Amino acid sequence: MAQLPFFSLPGMVADVERIEAALVASVRTHDAYLSEIASHLIVAGGKRLRPVLALVAAQVAGGAATDDAVQGGIACELVQTGSLYHDDVMDEAPTRRGVETVNAKWGNLQAILAGDFLLSRASEIAASLGTEVAALLARTIGRLCEGQIEELRHTYNAARPESSYLASIAGKTASLYATSARIGGIVAGLDRGLIDALTSYGESFGMVFQIVDDLLDISATDDQLGKPAGHDMVEGVYTLPVLRTLQAGGIAAASLLGILGSPLEVAGREKALEIVRANAGVPSAMATAREWAARAVAACDPLPPSDATDALRSAPDALLASVV
Repeated sequence: MAQLPFFSLPGMVADVERIEAALVASVRTHDAYLSEIASHLIVAGGKRLRPVLALVAAQVAGGAATDDAVQGGIACELVQTGSLYHDDVMDEAPTRRGVETVNAKWGNLQAILAGDFLLSRASEIAASLGTEVAALLARTIGRLCEGQIEELRHTYNAARPESSYLASIAGKTASLYATSARIGGIVAGLDRGLIDALTSYGESFGMVFQIVDDLLDISATDDQLGKPAGHDMVEGVYTLPVLRTLQAGGIAAASLLGILGSPLEVAGREKALEIVRANAGVPSAMATAREWAARAVAACDPLPPSDATDALRSAPDALLASVV
């Protein structure tokens, strides 16, 4: 995915180093075994977009990237990482971020408990920032669970409604971006109108992010992705470009429908990718991503002029440019 303009802001290189150090410190315990498991995916790397977004949001009115903004962003990142531990157990995934998953290396029980531990640490950090942030993070964890359940209930369902897809990604992805941006505004002491605008931005940005990610799973090559393309279809998760291909009807939709509905072998995956790539599903989904990007840009209108605001306004188009 393209480098976002957030990372070009003055001081952001040092701020990302602060984020990394604080993330590692947040999962350090007196138990070396638990510390190793809890930090496993953190030390494996990551984009850190959620804590970076919290820092950018905190600076839209010219304020500083405070420690509270760092901690607020870390709380969101820990929720994301904890959810990945649980996702990998459900998916029986062997690798993540180029390393063994926790479940593959230590087992499902350890992965589940380590994920729970990360969620507890996130909640502890949120509570240190005040009751509003604590309640906000708790609601966000609930939205993540709702989004995951919505996805699970339609696994391998080729008749999955588009509304189900949108509700799922709103819960699983967009909610955490919205919360990251909102926390940044809260800890910076911004006016409520600006905090609400940042929240709307984060929600729309998160929708763009996930639709683009789902498009890349279809349109990018295995080498570009670092994993087999079409992974979502293999797992029975039918995303927007797939649903739009099915909605279009005709021979392509009928052929795709004959392939989907159960786990795919390599030949089935390749055929399904060929169909989706060659038809209207990808450009149609891209058009929806552009609509969400426009909403994100519009949400910046109430924000005061600043380098941070400019970065927020430019970021959705940078995401769209990632689609190959």
